[in-house]
Amino acid sequence: MASPFDLVDEAAYQAWRTQKLSAYPKQLADLVVTVTDPHNLSAAERTAILDCCRRANMAIYASPAHTEADKDLPRRMGEQFGLVQLDHNLLADEDAISTLTVAEETGAQRADFIPYTNKPIRWHSDGYYNPPARRICGMILHCVQAAERGGENRLLDHEIAYILLRDENPEHIRALSAADVMTIPPRMEGAAEARAAETGPVFSRLSNGALHMRYTARTKSIVWKDTPATSAAVAALERILGSDSPYILQARLQPGMGLICNNVLHDRTGFSDSPMHKRIVYRARYLDRLQMDDQVA
Repeated sequence: MASPFDLVDEAAYQAWRTQKLSAYPKQLADLVVTVTDPHNLSAAERTAILDCCRRANMAIYASPAHTEADKDLPRRMGEQFGLVQLDHNLLADEDAISTLTVAEETGAQRADFIPYTNKPIRWHSDGYYNPPARRICGMILHCVQAAERGGENRLLDHEIAYILLRDENPEHIRALSAADVMTIPPRMEGAAEARAAETGPVFSRLSNGALHMRYTARTKSIVWKDTPATSAAVAALERILGSDSPYILQARLQPGMGLICNNVLHDRTGFSDSPMHKRIVYRARYLDRLQMDDQVA
């Protein structure tokens, strides 16, 4: 079967590339869909979110009347798009949805993990340290409360990253698709191994042929394959993510807003809280990918 992600199928790639770039949003506002009740979307609201996700693998929903703390909201939002298999990751709440806020509000154990601090987070896709059986394909970030200052996310569809890399040099894709290109070393707790080392590709294809990307821009606790081709590919990706590319969109989620996506690349700026504005974001990670057809109940 023809695939745009097969390096030997240039015709399929060029046809897909043309369609992808022509439909890609030119500004963040093109991805924002205002919804009345995120627990029960109207047919038009759901269609609008799906259209954004087909174009950019992500959408921003805005529900101005739903700014209260409500963890059922992101859960129900996901269910309406086929996102049901939550990843029970480390430090997530008992319901597998993480409450991201500064550690003073959530327990001292979390202070060692950057998402639970006000520090900036470098470019990544979620779950890059997960084994293949727990590959993160979908994600929701839902804002309950914004910080006083900062806390913006930059967003880049991983399919656009693929295009920019392949256009520069197809060998970048070949290198980043190697099964042993990126290793996350084990996480240790004292002398005990709390998480095993995880080695795998950056780019891979899911069983339905969709593109998946596993990546982190971290410089510590990561081991890249020691080859010139890998070094060149990683450097090219870093240049893209550090550029002012028009394909990179920036969002500052406000209360009641959320990102729903196929685990696109994203980062987070540092932020400052105040007594009245302490950043609280719910994060739901899924083993599912968004169901793009119109048959999802």
